[in-house]
Amino acid sequence: MKKVSHKIMSLVMAFVVLFSTLSFTINMHYCGDALVETAVFNKTKGCGMDMANPSTEGCAITKKDCCKNEQSVVDGQDELQLALDKISIEQQVFIASFVYTYINLFESLDDNTSSYEDYKPPLVRKQLFKLDETYLI
Repeated sequence: MKKVSHKIMSLVMAFVVLFSTLSFTINMHYCGDALVETAVFNKTKGCGMDMANPSTEGCAITKKDCCKNEQSVVDGQDELQLALDKISIEQQVFIASFVYTYINLFESLDDNTSSYEDYKPPLVRKQLFKLDETYLI
């Protein structure tokens, strides 16, 4: 039981570290005011209505593009090291007592203990197998 609980706790702690340090981007493509496409970890493909850059040699008027791309970045935690010199004496005592009680919580009982060792067996008045003359062979 103790090994299983330690494996489960270590797996949970590994996932917590992994997901707390994970950073990713969310790309969104809007066509007008409507959200057309979202993508995580890569760029959006678009809706195909992006305006090509027209040649501006003889033209001074350009149209505004109706599509726009937005990017949201979710940053993970960068610092994972806990400075042990900032822990007070009360916190150290609490951590030590918590670890001690947690370890002793999972101590198993001896397998050879029996609860009836202190009781005496009842007195036998008659031996029934001799009265009925039945013997097991």
